[in-house]
Amino acid sequence: MPMIQVKRGEGESVLSLIKRFAKKVKESGNLKLAKERMFKSRPKSDLKKKLEALKREEKRKEIERLKKLGKIS
Repeated sequence: MPMIQVKRGEGESVLSLIKRFAKKVKESGNLKLAKERMFKSRPKSDLKKKLEALKREEKRKEIERLKKLGKIS
């Protein structure tokens, strides 16, 4: 992550300097990388993936059954 530097020009207001800095930070993607590193989650295990897939399939079958019975449209 390279350091971002912004120098104040002659007659430039502090507000415009801050806006320019914020724009450079956003364009560089440093903030996004920092947040990703801060809240990094570990990958799901194979067992957890399978269990989630089974739950989705059961839910789909239940909805299909209720549609056939006319309980939901």
